[in-house]
Amino acid sequence: MSLQSTPRSGRVHVGFFGRRNAGKSSVVNAVSGQMLSVVSPVKGTTTDPVYKAMELLPLGPVMLMDAPGFDDEGDLGQLRVAKAREVLAKADLAVLVAAAGRPLDAAERQFLTLCQARGLPALTVYNKCDLTEKRPEPAGDAALYISAKTGEGIPELKARIAALAPAALAPAPLLEDLVAPGAVVVLVTPIDSAAPKGRMILPQQQTLRALLDVGALSLTVQPAELPAALSALRQPPALVITDSQAFGQVAAALPQEIPLTSFSILMARHKGFLKTAIEGAAALSRLQTNDRVLIAEGCTHHRQCEDIGTVKLPGWIRSFTGKKPRFTFTSGGEFPTSLADYALVIHCGGCMLNAKEVQSRMALARAQGVPFVNYGVAIAQLHGILVRSLSLFPDLQAILQQKGGDR
Repeated sequence: MSLQSTPRSGRVHVGFFGRRNAGKSSVVNAVSGQMLSVVSPVKGTTTDPVYKAMELLPLGPVMLMDAPGFDDEGDLGQLRVAKAREVLAKADLAVLVAAAGRPLDAAERQFLTLCQARGLPALTVYNKCDLTEKRPEPAGDAALYISAKTGEGIPELKARIAALAPAALAPAPLLEDLVAPGAVVVLVTPIDSAAPKGRMILPQQQTLRALLDVGALSLTVQPAELPAALSALRQPPALVITDSQAFGQVAAALPQEIPLTSFSILMARHKGFLKTAIEGAAALSRLQTNDRVLIAEGCTHHRQCEDIGTVKLPGWIRSFTGKKPRFTFTSGGEFPTSLADYALVIHCGGCMLNAKEVQSRMALARAQGVPFVNYGVAIAQLHGILVRSLSLFPDLQAILQQKGGDR
């Protein structure tokens, strides 16, 4: 993906689901105009999800996802079904591909019921309509007859996808509603051994762009440069935003009256789980020796000796609690479905995941009674500055203070 491209996490994710041999891959190929997925009359040809980033006007940047059949069988088939569930967890919009000429079967109706229960917009398309004259269900707002082979109905399918993507898919602002035009904002961005040369991590890039869009004035420094930057300014900055791993150092150098938060806290708000993360932070104080803690990251990278997820966070937790919990680490698309054995889930900011996937992981934890917190909120709690880091969000700050603040 080029530097000018919309990142995957910022795209509307459209998943194509159905039984084996319903023609999901052919439909995805027809919508994208490319041969992305292997097409074959053999059942179960799609063994792993296929992803394609594209522009779908007037909707904008989307991610098309071709899922394995949800009716696969056998031990290997169940692994494919699990992959289909992973795709569903990421989907902002589901397209059920069924065979024209017959009514929906029980599995297909159950899938639509699941989408409805999750509040997930769904569109049913009856593929291969060129092979039959039978159209047992009317092509109304929620159904459409198409042929991936002849192209019949494909333009209308694209239009339906764009129309069904609700305004609610637009994520919450990053900080555009928190900063006034002309305000000075200092960004503290450590350059550590894990940072690729010449690049900044995605939350930092997105924050810079948001400040440019607002018309604010940004000053980017490393932690050691913060005191000099503050001295060079005629007036105190309206806000300081730091990378979470430098929270303690930045808070110590920053006067109390200057608002402070982190990229990760802003990202949690942007992804829609900041309140849940704040509620989950209290579980850090309850951790005991041998409690299991899951530390999950949405991206994959080469772990360095001072990696924040596998080294720094566990060290801070041991120091904060005086206990020795047991840690499990996952990254990328890997995330366990059974969480009942964990006392806490600590998730990264989710900058490489779309909001739906992060919220699905959060909902999975909450459904099993497991507290869920993200890196930024957890690190602020571990350094005793969570109340301060929420000064931009007084309602959430008040809730936290009522529960005992950073203790």
